[in-house]
Amino acid sequence: MASYKLNINGESREIDVAEDTPMLWVLRDNLHLVGTKYGCGIAQCGACTIHVDGKAVRSCQLRVSQVGEKKITTIEGLSEDGSHPVQQAWIEHDVPQCGYCQAGQIMTASALLAENKNPSDTDIATAMNGNICRCGTYTRIRAAVKTAAKNA
Repeated sequence: MASYKLNINGESREIDVAEDTPMLWVLRDNLHLVGTKYGCGIAQCGACTIHVDGKAVRSCQLRVSQVGEKKITTIEGLSEDGSHPVQQAWIEHDVPQCGYCQAGQIMTASALLAENKNPSDTDIATAMNGNICRCGTYTRIRAAVKTAAKNA
């Protein structure tokens, strides 16, 4: 076990875990931030996406020992009240069906819009590629990202 001081959603948090513990499990099991979901465990589905210094990263493959001083943002830290433009666009377009993948989808979309304020359809498709939605709401996801870009 090792002790880590992490910057999670703007707060300093200390934990004692093994150095190879994936951030997904640190967030869910140690810090009780359960918005980040376990999907596949091999960084292929996107359900576990978080921001690391503003970039979309799959937390199931990010070891706690790799984080250091980097800023981690989870779906819980995106906005306190669900007012982030991407979250609002998701509601406007009725994106979620089962909802399981949505935190990862929202985190990926918000990272895209932080870097590209006016993404093309190709930009959106490229950024969202690999975020799997079992319900197939991809058309609504793309529409929501476009709306969020206009409202950001």
